[in-house]
Amino acid sequence: MNIILGATGQVGSAIVGFLRKKKVNVKAVARNAEKANALKEKGAEVAIADYFDLNALNDAVRDGELIFVITPETGQSDNVLGDTKRILENYRKAIENSGVKSIIGLSSGGAHLEKYQRDTGNLLMSNVLEHEFLSLPINQVFIRPSYFYSNWLMSADVAKESGILPSFYPTDLKIEMNSPIDVAEFVANKIIAGIDKSELIELAGPEQYSPNDVAREMAKSLDRKVETQEIPREKWDETLKSFGFSDDAVKNFVKMTELVAEGNAKLEGKNSISLKSTLGDYFQGHL
Repeated sequence: MNIILGATGQVGSAIVGFLRKKKVNVKAVARNAEKANALKEKGAEVAIADYFDLNALNDAVRDGELIFVITPETGQSDNVLGDTKRILENYRKAIENSGVKSIIGLSSGGAHLEKYQRDTGNLLMSNVLEHEFLSLPINQVFIRPSYFYSNWLMSADVAKESGILPSFYPTDLKIEMNSPIDVAEFVANKIIAGIDKSELIELAGPEQYSPNDVAREMAKSLDRKVETQEIPREKWDETLKSFGFSDDAVKNFVKMTELVAEGNAKLEGKNSISLKSTLGDYFQGHL
């Protein structure tokens, strides 16, 4: 059985969908019972488990042979790194108590930056993910995607109404970006092919984009003029708090964003693969 944690998220739910289209057996693990019906409609077996509840996780993954793991990010935690470590420790204990033989984890581009002894904020969550299971004698694959196109959708309504695309990054800073749906398809294909070795894989899109490029592509999809407006550094905290972020979530998001804005959150360049969908392709399907 293939166990998919984070099955109601954009990547996890898409993985479930791709696997079920191929008639692959899937158990989708969700924290929210209200979202389980959509997973059942895809043909997946569903288990409900809070990731802080080890007993529930034990029950959810016991019959698994392969497990897909993530670090949940809600923006609500008062102790982002502490909660991440607690969740990952529960993952490891549940896997130890199961028949799981392979792990595939959704990490992040920039997960390697911890070795430069700098506070990397949310990126440290992915670094911890990559190291949590080293004691387990099973195959472990970690996927490091670049910045998701979907992150820009949070500002789509603002752009549609005002013609302004707010950006934490310099408007001409080009960074690696890719489609979360492409990432999900890549992971699903990896699961179908089977995991016979441990490896680290970085995923990029077909090209780099700047916020100005994002505004141009968004303008095409919205059929209106859109211009980029950089959010001043002194406004970051209040902007994030207006999104409902906790103080600790703000702190960690800002540390990560500073790295990106400075151009220091590039992929490490190890086993890198380019995915197919352009930013325009993604916006045409989601705006």
